[in-house]
Amino acid sequence: MIIVVAPGPRALLQDLGRPGQAALGVSRSGAADRAASRLANRLIGNPVEAAVIETVLGGLIVEAAAPHWVAITGAARRVIIDGLEQSSHAPIRLPRGARLELPAPETGLCSYLAVRGGFAVEPVLGSRSHDTLAGLGPAPLKADQRLPVGAPAGPWPGVDLASPRPRSGTLRIDPGPRRDWFTAAAWELLITTEWRVGTAVDRVGVRLDGPALPRSRTDELPSEGLIRGAIQVPADGHPLIFGPDHPVTGGYPVIAVVRGADLDATAQLRPGDPLRLVRTEKPPGTTQF
Repeated sequence: MIIVVAPGPRALLQDLGRPGQAALGVSRSGAADRAASRLANRLIGNPVEAAVIETVLGGLIVEAAAPHWVAITGAARRVIIDGLEQSSHAPIRLPRGARLELPAPETGLCSYLAVRGGFAVEPVLGSRSHDTLAGLGPAPLKADQRLPVGAPAGPWPGVDLASPRPRSGTLRIDPGPRRDWFTAAAWELLITTEWRVGTAVDRVGVRLDGPALPRSRTDELPSEGLIRGAIQVPADGHPLIFGPDHPVTGGYPVIAVVRGADLDATAQLRPGDPLRLVRTEKPPGTTQF
């Protein structure tokens, strides 16, 4: 059992999501930084799809009601155990009664806490992820909440230390399905501007501050399907990158789409960060997702 002493600004249970539910109006959701979530689980011998805690900007404090092994990945570079600082991205043993605290990271946004055995809460539509847009899944964590832990399901891995991923200031993109709704100047602005991450940042999307992108067509677009990483341009002309809790349909044109390999990096963008969107050639034989 893990006890949440303080959830910080936001703490949610996440796994790898609930694919295949778009017909019900439900996005996949799941961990915003899937690579970090998988890594946390691998470091302590969990299946990569085990539920973890996703926390934003630190502040999470938990207590071990029994001895547990945990791992912290993502934006976190350090963790405090009973007042003593340790490095993240490695297995950590928590004795009974020990308190673990995540300080605010210097860069990045999301950190992940995995416990050996995984958090054994009830799944909703096959997932233990909280979808902030649809309101599905386990509720946001709160103080004094007790989280059950499952039995270990796999052997310990052969690796007990991983390098934190450096923050990326560049996302690779491909033209979107409505690229032709924008002028050539708009596309040039998109790929040459040093954008700034705006204050509107959450699991639904990341809004960028910079020049407005002029459209070549001004008629209304019927609602059409959306995916994670779609770069939609609302009426004000400022691009919005959709995240894991994106709506499944939208009525504004999608000028570009973030490459699948770069989607996890969007989870670590925080307000004020500089960002460039670059058009690169796709290697032969690869797919977007």
